[in-house]
Amino acid sequence: MASITLGGNPIHTNGELPQIGTKAIDFNLIKTDLGSTTLSDFAGSRIVLNIFPSIDTGTCATSVRKFNEKASGLNNTKVLCISRDLPFAQKRFCGAEGLEDVINLSDFKDGSFGKNYGLEITDGPLAGLHSRVIVVIDEKGTILHTEQVREIANEPNYEAALSVL
Repeated sequence: MASITLGGNPIHTNGELPQIGTKAIDFNLIKTDLGSTTLSDFAGSRIVLNIFPSIDTGTCATSVRKFNEKASGLNNTKVLCISRDLPFAQKRFCGAEGLEDVINLSDFKDGSFGKNYGLEITDGPLAGLHSRVIVVIDEKGTILHTEQVREIANEPNYEAALSVL
């Protein structure tokens, strides 16, 4: 269990992030067209998982915008923005913002992605949502970098995540 904060108040996650050097855990997430996708659908590409509580908060929206900007210049790299938001909200946000270089995916059905990656918030006002996490995966499915943002209102370290690619 990881300890993080929300507005300086302690909250917790259901586990620890996967270890660097291990294989990424498979997932089944919902796309904005309501189809499903798995980790194997991105085989052969480098992947940045930008995980957050809700697209409807300022910091989460900023991280999607910044990764969209940075993703346009990355070769063989997909940025997956993952939350428990409904796919409709994700699609609405990216459409309104004109964001086309990130892929929004939802864990709304059963939260299994958040549980399996050890990042589901277990207490406090955001219980059941995802904590703010970055996971970078290479072309072979090996985890290169993880960051559990300690204060959920803070942005992740974009440069640290992208420097391993």
